[in-house]
Amino acid sequence: MDVSIIIVNWNTKKLLRDCLESVYEEAGDIDYEVIVVDNASVDGSAEMVRNDFRRVILIENQENRGFAAANNQAMAVAKGRYILLLNSDTVVLENAIANTVQFADAHPDAGVTGCRVLNLDGTVQRTCFMFPSILNILLSSTYLYKFFPKSKFFGREQMTWWDRSDVRQVDVVTGCFMLVRREAIDQVGMMDERFFMYGEETDWCYRFGKKGWKVMFAPVGQIIHFGGQSASQKPVAMIVQLRLSILKFIRKHNGWLSHLIARFLIAFFFAVRLPAWFAVFSFRPGVRSKASVKMQAYSSGIVDVLFGRIDP
Repeated sequence: MDVSIIIVNWNTKKLLRDCLESVYEEAGDIDYEVIVVDNASVDGSAEMVRNDFRRVILIENQENRGFAAANNQAMAVAKGRYILLLNSDTVVLENAIANTVQFADAHPDAGVTGCRVLNLDGTVQRTCFMFPSILNILLSSTYLYKFFPKSKFFGREQMTWWDRSDVRQVDVVTGCFMLVRREAIDQVGMMDERFFMYGEETDWCYRFGKKGWKVMFAPVGQIIHFGGQSASQKPVAMIVQLRLSILKFIRKHNGWLSHLIARFLIAFFFAVRLPAWFAVFSFRPGVRSKASVKMQAYSSGIVDVLFGRIDP
């Protein structure tokens, strides 16, 4: 079998249906299986898959085990020579999966391959980036990459200067579409389940690189990614979780001193944004709900980052 397509779902029933339909329509001429892991959804997602997509292998969890653990569950039973991690809030376009497999077959040193990812309006999402570092956290905190997006220095973390139109070796491709060679997984191991949500693919790509595997971006296929659909259900927690995952990565791979510096930089990241969102909350009634979420998240983030326990 060529590919085991793994989709982790948490309360995204309609999007999951659209994703599955696009997979079966646009996967291309390959031999594949689809495995859906439902993390205790309460919106009828599992029932929909069971009733309407009989070919799907469905794993139902009784609790939300997180992204890494759910993917590991599916990988344990997957039969493909490639594993494709695919978000439930994506739509596959024009044989994207088959084209990416063909690229990976032609590049046997590629442990991980990502494709081109589009927003709903057709603009390109930045779905590959550099590993977290003290410099990258500092630049992200200052927002200078927004003022100088074409700068290879200020835009280095998210590679804002690159239009994703050419093949390139990168540090990380995001888990919304991540084709991984089974041979590489057998050598490196599965995802680190200590990363509940966010950071797990960064850690995984880092480990693949340490073993000599390349992480590649190849615009040979395209998908649409709506983005943040599961995270939007608990926005405050997820904003904080994203930054905590960066700290967890730094602690695991860069040591305690870098971790200590990173904590203060991320606290600064939250602190400099609080006054701006307070001003938005005070003077723009139309977006008070969003501003309130940001203020809660950044306030909570400062406390969690400075005083919370961040296990490696």
